[in-house]
Amino acid sequence: MSAIAVDWSGAKKPADKIWLARADQGLLTRLEPMRSRDEAILEVLRHLGSHKKAVAGLDFGFSLPAWFFRQNSLSNVFELWALAERDGEQWLRECCWPFWGRPGKTKPELEAHFRRTEAQFRQMRGITPKSIFQIGGAGAVGTGSIRGMPFLSRIREEGFRVWPFDICLPPLVIEIYPRALTGSVVKRSEQSRAAYLDAQWPGLPSKSASLATASEDAFDAAISALTMDMHLPEFEKLPWADDTARLEGEIWAPSS
Repeated sequence: MSAIAVDWSGAKKPADKIWLARADQGLLTRLEPMRSRDEAILEVLRHLGSHKKAVAGLDFGFSLPAWFFRQNSLSNVFELWALAERDGEQWLRECCWPFWGRPGKTKPELEAHFRRTEAQFRQMRGITPKSIFQIGGAGAVGTGSIRGMPFLSRIREEGFRVWPFDICLPPLVIEIYPRALTGSVVKRSEQSRAAYLDAQWPGLPSKSASLATASEDAFDAAISALTMDMHLPEFEKLPWADDTARLEGEIWAPSS
């Protein structure tokens, strides 16, 4: 098996903000910035097509809370992705309810701001995912998620699976949340990033370690790929999704 991870970005011009990492047997064999989201997804498709048991982790929300489906008469996540492709840029441009975070757009009252999977992570000490409805402000993940969802349709059109919406067998794509994989390391500090990497993966060559700690984006991609590589057998026995997960998705986390 082989694992890659993409640290995503929702920026209009995401050059150097998207990083792709590949790990094999505890070593980083690839770590580089992508020029665009299209380039990143093309590399994901190449990886999935070249390895029968490949897995790719993408750092953005694959879906929205279940109530959004009811509100918009959507029966499954594939319809949501199509809606995001059609209307997503309008959502981002206008920042209308239920989205928020842009100047003058305060946090609204909603049936739920978080998917079940995010709420579960919020119960873990030191890990507090942001709501996908937040599309502006510090740490906002909504922009990247909305601009990422249409690519999931493309991945499925190319014949690959997206967990937990499809049969859970590689080659497949999973949703990752780097903070859940790194823990409470102070990622804004290069010194802290370097200390963490040295403690967790002391055998990395110095060139790989230096590149992985040069920026938060590179660090997130590298740690995600290395963690996935450590747990490759788990991707052949991912749990079958219940009704909620088939709508809202599931953030992957190691079983131990």
